[in-house]
Amino acid sequence: MAQKVKDYLSLIKFSHTIFALPFAIIGFVLGAVEYQKLSALNALQQVGANSPLKWQDKEYGLVFLFALVLGCMIFARSAAMAFNRYLDRNIDIKNPRTAVREIPAGVISAKNALAFTIISCLLFITCTFFINRICFYLSPVALFVILFYSYTKRFTALCHLVLGLGLSLAPIGAYLAVIGSFAVLPILFSVVVLCWVSGFDIIYALQDEEFDASQKLHSIPVMLGKKRALGLSTLLHIIAAFCIVSIGVLSDFGLWYWCGALVFMGMLYYQHSIVSPTDLRRVNVAFMTANGIASVVFAAFVLMEIFF
Repeated sequence: MAQKVKDYLSLIKFSHTIFALPFAIIGFVLGAVEYQKLSALNALQQVGANSPLKWQDKEYGLVFLFALVLGCMIFARSAAMAFNRYLDRNIDIKNPRTAVREIPAGVISAKNALAFTIISCLLFITCTFFINRICFYLSPVALFVILFYSYTKRFTALCHLVLGLGLSLAPIGAYLAVIGSFAVLPILFSVVVLCWVSGFDIIYALQDEEFDASQKLHSIPVMLGKKRALGLSTLLHIIAAFCIVSIGVLSDFGLWYWCGALVFMGMLYYQHSIVSPTDLRRVNVAFMTANGIASVVFAAFVLMEIFF
């Protein structure tokens, strides 16, 4: 049983949750802070009308709401990754880098991976139902985006942007869970995630440029070549950095935020400094280590800014 759990966690690359989850926490805390401000202004009717969960009146309501948001993150990402592995199983088996994945290696059957995807989708929708109406109504849209990504490399090089869009739903979705309406600040954080994830996914895709071209699969490296693909990745990360700065200025954040911003932008620079068109040996360091540090440390500093 324990081995099966490990196999499914490996199938969905559970460790990669580290990328979007910290931004979801930021969105949730921003929503909670805004809710408290509105509560102080006796404006609860503006935000509570469409939420069946009145967590402000329950001792453990906020914890329960956060658990639901966490469930949404886990189930949505699990569905997306399992579906990607299911759909790509015949491609993965041809690629030496991916032939060891669970489905082509025979560790998990394609049928079970598809069943896991469907169950994860249903659990995601169930969580949104208990959050509020807008999250529930938008849940099919979110699922469409994150599942549709798996098809995109078959017909467009913009697949990296679709992946970024899927992960960018984390901060705005978590904010919606608390407030039930959109706001500029969480949307800006979503733009950061969109550009950041799209940029580092282009770097990751450099490893498969030749294979993808041979299989007539689409990607930015296949379309532009390694050098220009890295240039586009750099541009996307510059836009992400610009949005980080804009958030700090618009919100009048202080020292803690700017410390986190410097770490985040430093990690963006670092990953570009260790990868070149002729040297891809450290792509995994750039992909996992640098971006994991960027996400977790930045979120920690943003939360310190908000609370202290």
